[in-house]
Amino acid sequence: MASVTSLSDSVQQHLASALSAALPEAAGADPLLRRSDRADYQANGILALAKKAKANPRELATQVVAGIVTGEVIADVEVSGPGFLNISVSDKAITENLAARYADDTGRLGVPYAAHPGTTVIDYAQPNVAKEMHVGHLRSAVIGDAMVRLLEFTGENVVRRHHIGDWGTQFGMLIQYLDEHPHELDHKESEVSGEEAMSNLDRLYKTARRLFDSDEEFKTRARRRVVDLQAGDPKTLAIWQKFVDESKIYFFSVFDKLDMEVRDPDIVGESGYNDMLAETCRLLEESGVAVRSEGALCVFFDDIKGPEGNPVPLIVQKSDGGYGYAATDLSAIRDRVFNLKATTLLYVVDARQALHFRMVFETARRAGWLNDDVTAVQLAFGTVLGKDGKPFKTREGETVKLENLLDEAVERATAVVREKAEKVGLTEDEIVENGRYVGVGAVKYADLSTSAVRDYKFDLDQMVSLNGDTSVYLQYAYARIQSIFRKAGEARPAAHPELALAPAERALGLHLDQFAETVLEVAAAREPHKMAAYLYQLASLLTTFYDQCPVLKADSPAQVENRLFLVDLTARTLHEGMALLGIRTPGKL
Repeated sequence: MASVTSLSDSVQQHLASALSAALPEAAGADPLLRRSDRADYQANGILALAKKAKANPRELATQVVAGIVTGEVIADVEVSGPGFLNISVSDKAITENLAARYADDTGRLGVPYAAHPGTTVIDYAQPNVAKEMHVGHLRSAVIGDAMVRLLEFTGENVVRRHHIGDWGTQFGMLIQYLDEHPHELDHKESEVSGEEAMSNLDRLYKTARRLFDSDEEFKTRARRRVVDLQAGDPKTLAIWQKFVDESKIYFFSVFDKLDMEVRDPDIVGESGYNDMLAETCRLLEESGVAVRSEGALCVFFDDIKGPEGNPVPLIVQKSDGGYGYAATDLSAIRDRVFNLKATTLLYVVDARQALHFRMVFETARRAGWLNDDVTAVQLAFGTVLGKDGKPFKTREGETVKLENLLDEAVERATAVVREKAEKVGLTEDEIVENGRYVGVGAVKYADLSTSAVRDYKFDLDQMVSLNGDTSVYLQYAYARIQSIFRKAGEARPAAHPELALAPAERALGLHLDQFAETVLEVAAAREPHKMAAYLYQLASLLTTFYDQCPVLKADSPAQVENRLFLVDLTARTLHEGMALLGIRTPGKL
């Protein structure tokens, strides 16, 4: 089925036609149409057009109104103030438009694909090998997953990349220790959980560190191992691979708890670009983008200076020949642009790394790897704070483990679900399953409903509340609709455009009509918090609708069908919108 023209687009077309008739030089001008509290829509563009044409704005607005055909789509237009247009659409147009969305057999609810899709490589969810994931890893994973879903839904070709930390000097120490104690990780993957695998690695790391700090001979052997690793020594690489595989068991278990799909081929860590590092440095040096300074290969920037006013360079290669993060990140850009054919590189990375990425992107632009056809963007995010407004820590002052945080969220949510279980007839299995979906959804929604760049307070009590702007409130709204259908008997949803709509029906219908443009705007602007805001308002309008408009006890069979149609489309929209944020909608709560 083709995409559905939104009501706002239909109104816009009527306005544009009347505007160009009243003022021919304004053909193609934007009438600046938006939703309004004073009417269904308000058009504000006439003021600027009148000023440009040196005309009286109210007189021009009156001329435009005279040329608007009312009836099928637009029910009424009036001039307000100095030249605003207040526009009301017909009940029939609202119902017919929603019926077209409802009839979309593709499951897209009439949402069109983006006009010019490209290929976006998203770099997100970047844990470190041999280290446990903590609360600091939450935002990259959750925001990145939502952006993958949103962009794919709009037709973008999305390539996922998990740039895991799997390279560096600490691996020489770990590899040497395991080589000398080969049975320390002697178990099959199927015999351990992800948490046990990471616990084994954590224990191994601490033991190796103690030996490294106390035994000079071991320290020397470990440092040689770093050289062997970078040189590609087969035995050293085999042990390193074992560490990576052990860590992946753990990563996958945590991502599974997050109800997030992470695929093994998408995990391309720092090591994946090792063979490109020397060439990246050569290309930068030969082109003059990077220069040698005190033995190191550096890129300098006129507008980036340190506290004392001295230039702060991007160090691509250290004076001892070693490579830093910049060399890896620049090599990754080359791979993503020239091999993956990316048109957009999207990095979901902590805002505190903004300076690093600013320098990396500018270096890549100077080298010609980024240009007008290929852009790189950091989707920067803020910090997760505790209730006290300080960085989220345990009572002992340690970083909160992500697994523990998720387990507690599910435990709290399961208790909330259990309180209502008997009333809605949930089995024990359903309580456990729904508790997981509500708990994980609560954590994700709290993150996604906040503008990414802002910090937010992690408050589980609020997150699992049935009241306020929470995922539980939205999930409950969805489940409430399913409850109506379980009680509906023979009644079925059907659109009746001939029926007049109550104010609460109109408000709900007009908001449902905005779903398509919201999806496209959110994906293009990379602002998933605006999708959360849309869904919260939808659930709020649904609550008002329930209070004012009986569904199964409506005045006539036709009105019952029409209201069932309205709530069913609302349920589908909630379900699809939440899915785009990576959150499930249980049918019973």
